[in-house]
Amino acid sequence: MIAVNLSAAPDRDRKPTVIDASHLERMTLGDRRLEREVLELFVRQTTIMLGRIVGAEPGLAAAAAHTLKGSARGIGAWRVARAAELLEHAAGAAGHDDDVAEAIAELKAASLEASAAIGARLTVLFAELARDR
Repeated sequence: MIAVNLSAAPDRDRKPTVIDASHLERMTLGDRRLEREVLELFVRQTTIMLGRIVGAEPGLAAAAAHTLKGSARGIGAWRVARAAELLEHAAGAAGHDDDVAEAIAELKAASLEASAAIGARLTVLFAELARDR
């Protein structure tokens, strides 16, 4: 396995969550409608990037992972960001196929976990936004 410094999460002392709510609130300036839009875009982008990564040449997989890493950091999806960074390095270093496959599997798992958490969060947001009308 390739050793990589994966320092994406700024608050290491806090209990890890799938989506860092404090970070997301700061990034969206507390605007719940913006939060909804950003989360919906992230889920769509994750699906697109994972589709590009699976079976792609290493350079394309690394580029798609880099894009996903930045988006994940933007919403506080730290596990997704770390997994994308690992894939970026594994694919970019022309590592062993096993390293790349393992990194892809971790990115898929992290993305699925994040999508489920986002789905739950969006359900709450939709209810709040409907109530505020």
